[in-house]
Amino acid sequence: MSRFLLQKKKLLEEVLEKASSETTEQSSTGILKSLERSLLDDFKISLSYKSLETYYKVIVENENDYNIKPVILDDLSRYLGYESFKAYCLDWKTIEYAINQTVSKIVINIVNKPFINLTEFISNNKSMSGGVLGIIALMGLLFSKGVFTPKECMYWDGDQYQLAHCNDKNPNHHLIPIDTVKLKYLKKSTRPDTINVESSLGKVWYDKSDNDVEFFTSHGVNPENEKTLKEATEHIIYTYGGENAK
Repeated sequence: MSRFLLQKKKLLEEVLEKASSETTEQSSTGILKSLERSLLDDFKISLSYKSLETYYKVIVENENDYNIKPVILDDLSRYLGYESFKAYCLDWKTIEYAINQTVSKIVINIVNKPFINLTEFISNNKSMSGGVLGIIALMGLLFSKGVFTPKECMYWDGDQYQLAHCNDKNPNHHLIPIDTVKLKYLKKSTRPDTINVESSLGKVWYDKSDNDVEFFTSHGVNPENEKTLKEATEHIIYTYGGENAK
């Protein structure tokens, strides 16, 4: 496996996830075009949506490596709030992701060869034997910490729902049972200036409290105050979206 492939894959997945939460666009091309504008407007980063599309298809969808320039990796990491790609790679969730991905491949090998001899397996994979032994040593610790146990609860982080273990003790996390529909589709728009009648009518909902309007990407209730969301009308979008957004 190429060096940093898993980290680049995780980076691109998180970039696209963040971009999709900041726009009402539904198609991958629309999301990437919106991301291209955001990178240029907010970070002065010039990167075409076509390049982003190529990175995502090759690395995430096909799981092949692609030579992305270090400066671009740094720029995408800054979009996620990190100082550099190196800082992103040192983050625990990235390390956890890489371990999960590697362990998954090991498990597949073991399942497909149920009578595997561990010594033989390591001998036949000398280039990764050190990593395998390290991962095996870590697996017990990670299982005890709950890394590999399923996350069956979720909480609202202010913009969208996040998965969590149901025994999460963080007092800031109001845990509820996982709802896959809300988890996937209900997000608050963090870029109301991109909402307009032409592209958003019939696709966004809103909550108006104290003369302040917040837009959401799906129907339901506002997780912060439990008020039922209303479908955004042309008047609401024109008055509180686009160039009139706060």
